[in-house]
Amino acid sequence: MSKILIVDDDPAVQASLALLLKHAGHKPVTVSEPEQADKVIAEIPPDLVLLDMNFSRETSGQEGLDFLKRINSDQPNIPVILITAWGSIDLAVEGMKSGAVDFINKPWQNDHMLESVETALKIYDSQTIAGSISGTRSELDTKYDLSKIIGEDRRLLDILATIGRVSKTSASILILGESGTGKELVAEAIHLNSERADQPFVKVNLGGISSTLFESEMFGHKKGAFTDARSDRSGRFQKADHGSIFLDEIGDLHRASQVKLLRVLQDRTFEILGSSQARQVDVRLICATNRNLNQMVSDGDFREDLYYRINLITVKLPALRERVGDIPILARHFVDNLKIIYGRADLQVDNQALEWLKTLSWPGNIRELKNLVERTVLVSDSNLIRQPDFARQLERAPKPNTKTSLPQVGEMTLEEIEISMIQKALEFHTGNIKQVAQSLGLSRAALYRRLEKYGINA
Repeated sequence: MSKILIVDDDPAVQASLALLLKHAGHKPVTVSEPEQADKVIAEIPPDLVLLDMNFSRETSGQEGLDFLKRINSDQPNIPVILITAWGSIDLAVEGMKSGAVDFINKPWQNDHMLESVETALKIYDSQTIAGSISGTRSELDTKYDLSKIIGEDRRLLDILATIGRVSKTSASILILGESGTGKELVAEAIHLNSERADQPFVKVNLGGISSTLFESEMFGHKKGAFTDARSDRSGRFQKADHGSIFLDEIGDLHRASQVKLLRVLQDRTFEILGSSQARQVDVRLICATNRNLNQMVSDGDFREDLYYRINLITVKLPALRERVGDIPILARHFVDNLKIIYGRADLQVDNQALEWLKTLSWPGNIRELKNLVERTVLVSDSNLIRQPDFARQLERAPKPNTKTSLPQVGEMTLEEIEISMIQKALEFHTGNIKQVAQSLGLSRAALYRRLEKYGINA
């Protein structure tokens, strides 16, 4: 049972929130002003504070912000959720900057309020109890399903421990990292370890959606909503309802689309294009980008209010060159997958070759390593892959800032290699799409896109 302090000068609000929290199994304590709250916090600190923003005729929210800053200064381990009938974007941003974990407008939705409360309690409880202690890889694997994420580097294990703990909450998570560091796999792990694991996990590459198609893609459209709308279409948010939605490349989202996305995240409602009826949606938000959002906010390219909505928890993935000890582990993992795909049970990598791989810079990170291993295996007649084999393929790989649009690997292009690998995997797994996707390290959706792109019949 968590002790939750409600600070609001409206008796009706106090009674309503207290009843809601009591039925949810919490112990509510109500006060009318910050001075009374100070006494409660000094005696027995609560587990969470629900804080109104105004306690007089003034509606600027400054009273609430001042008390929030005082709580964070004196009791930084107590999470605070702000509530107000005089909500504004600027006030929400200021509150989040000052340390609030969420900002809820009156009148609130009960399920939204309870979800926000439970999320804040779980996040702060895990931080207090677990701190930065992550344990060994085997210990983490017994607690969470992290099988698709390969590695034993200490920094990676700390990240895995973090995502394992916060996955049980509904907190929005922002995954940062260079291209090829595995952001999508981390997003999948968060979903798989959440209470929504049996619900949809919808992936969206925002970099591939133009601003003119954003509403149709994300919210859906009705037949006749625009010229080419020949039938009704469900949007990504509708498909992800009760599950998780992964917005990749969110740093590439157009400013006009950022406003529309923010509205969904704040109100938890959206309108299908061509319809005036608002629909409620319940999704867990996971975002990722390889761009510097802080700098983009400063430059005016990314909305500050959206930034604070998407990054309650931020995870930064290390580059491959920062976890060189994992390079041999990853290379062996890719080779083991290729053994199955090509039916080459004796395939292996020379130890000297693995040590040589650790000396490279890997600007393309794990994706670059995976591609190099696959190319090398594909063109090699020997089942023992040596350092010169890798070196030859590395020399033929595209160099940064060159004009080469499609690199050659022997007599095959990368596209031809991909087609060959998909065809061999389909043949080996007798057309079982699930097994083919897993062996290639792809999601089913990604595999289907490639089948359609290359005109391959499954």
